[in-house]
Amino acid sequence: MDKFGDLSREELVGLLREMAERIAYLEKENEALRSQLPGGGDGAHAPPFVRPSRKPRSEKPRKKRGKWFGRRLEEATEDIEHVIGERCPDCGGLLSKPWEHARRQVMEIPESRIRVIDHVIMAQRCGYCGKVHHAKLSVSDGVIGKHRFGVRLMSLVTTLSTANRIPVRMIQQVLRSLYGVRISAGEIVEIMHKAAHFGESEKEKILEEIRGSPVTCNDETSWREDGANGYLWCVATEDARYYHRDKSRGQQVSKKILGEGYEGALSADFYGGYNWYDGPIQRCWSHLKRDLDALTEKHTEDAGVKRFCDSVMAVYRRGKRIARALECGKIPANKRLALASALEEQLLEIARPWLRREESVQHVLSKRIKRHGGEFFTFVRYEGVPSSNNAAERAIRPAVTARKISGGTRSPKGSETKSTLMTLFGTWALRKADLLTECHRMLIQSCHTHTTSPG
Repeated sequence: MDKFGDLSREELVGLLREMAERIAYLEKENEALRSQLPGGGDGAHAPPFVRPSRKPRSEKPRKKRGKWFGRRLEEATEDIEHVIGERCPDCGGLLSKPWEHARRQVMEIPESRIRVIDHVIMAQRCGYCGKVHHAKLSVSDGVIGKHRFGVRLMSLVTTLSTANRIPVRMIQQVLRSLYGVRISAGEIVEIMHKAAHFGESEKEKILEEIRGSPVTCNDETSWREDGANGYLWCVATEDARYYHRDKSRGQQVSKKILGEGYEGALSADFYGGYNWYDGPIQRCWSHLKRDLDALTEKHTEDAGVKRFCDSVMAVYRRGKRIARALECGKIPANKRLALASALEEQLLEIARPWLRREESVQHVLSKRIKRHGGEFFTFVRYEGVPSSNNAAERAIRPAVTARKISGGTRSPKGSETKSTLMTLFGTWALRKADLLTECHRMLIQSCHTHTTSPG
């Protein structure tokens, strides 16, 4: 029985009155304690153990995405239907006619072997003059010269070697595994020689485009040929790359590449091979910054060195801000020359105290600033000029990697092939083109005039 079941009505009323008084007393005591807290108990200055109450957040409507980021389905090339059968797998009852419940897309490469095509050349005799005529093969038939490999296979081999930098032995393994093709290392090399030969005209077109470009970035690196020292030169623009291997590192090489009629801005490091150019030159700030950082790290305890390096970089950052303001139109374009001259004077002012102090560690870089004083802020003086030659540095980096692995090339023909294919594939990649497709297109176009007859 309930413990309150034996109480009378008067006793229950008295108990409820007593409980109500107790509750009122506790609420009054709680209010008194709360008033003693910092901030009057509003929670603004509550003790660290008191969790503050948060204001209810207003529910904002969810922002709709302008672009869908889910995985898009590819266009299906075939449909395979999966049906259980005619009977229920649980009770054996007759199942209804099936309908589409869901789709699951799986991508798979085809199992294909090499196509070996025998081109049968048929001969015919003229009944009037008696001459015998036979059909002639051309690139439209998939035939290039006297090669036993078709255009697609040659394009694939050239792309794997040049764009993907896959060694010859690995190309052999890939072709053997995927297509069952057995091809010698010498044949792979000859394929690349042939592709480079057919790409010479396109390489010349790229060079003409570079010579007409308003800005070029230039760089060079060592490249051995049959064990002999040499250099690989690189010229990069916004949408083109050009490579040339030469025995010399002299300025006549860059003059030959760009041509004496070049009138654009030339971006380069501090190598003297570009001093022949009388037009606007932008010396690379990335190279100067690396030298400044190395000087600071070597003399960490010398406050004067750090002050010198920081001052030089401060002028550079000021120049970058001005260049951005000029691009946005915040500064009139007619002030370019005056602003560039002012920055050059500020830079020279930093270097001037160290020019005669040959014992100082700042002397070498100060002499460089003095020597190239008018070539540090060409990017402010002319629109579209970069402050460094990083484009050429990035363009030549794959060649540096290849050189470290292979040591260079073994013949002048190999060097010419390497530079031609790097020019073509480097330019195509910069233009966001499909490399295999472009190589195939180039071979087709270049071979149209090279129709050959059998054997």
